[in-house]
Amino acid sequence: MKIIVVSDTHKDFNALKTVVENNLDADLIIHLGDGENEARDIQNIHPELPMIYVQGNCDFGTYDPVKIVTACGFKIFCTHGHLHLIDGQLDRLIADAKQNDCRIVLYGHTHIHRVSKIDGVYVMNPGSLKSPRNQNEPTYGLIEITTENEIKMNIIAPAL
Repeated sequence: MKIIVVSDTHKDFNALKTVVENNLDADLIIHLGDGENEARDIQNIHPELPMIYVQGNCDFGTYDPVKIVTACGFKIFCTHGHLHLIDGQLDRLIADAKQNDCRIVLYGHTHIHRVSKIDGVYVMNPGSLKSPRNQNEPTYGLIEITTENEIKMNIIAPAL
């Protein structure tokens, strides 16, 4: 299974469109907030692609701030992160994911990409396609779950 994870596109429709159209074979696209307009536009252009969207702190629609999805038997905790106070540490986020039996937690908000494993939970922040921080380039995340139930997580810097 191939999952594309994006966050913080902040009205950069073309960047999101480029990533999506370079990954039309994805089984799922997860947008972690701060990009509701361009995510909606992508869904209109590609209604065949399953897409999950959670509300970010710069979104004004009525979206859920947290969604839990299941992929290949793994529960995935999806949130923007601002309500979990992730700027300081990830303890609260990891605790909420574990409380919901999630093996994977995805968050955005900081515009800084990250892939790690904390207390048995796979953690990813895909960074930002629009305005990355810490002199990073624009990035998104790729999760692959193999037929052997192996979880592979990578950060991708697309040519935009």
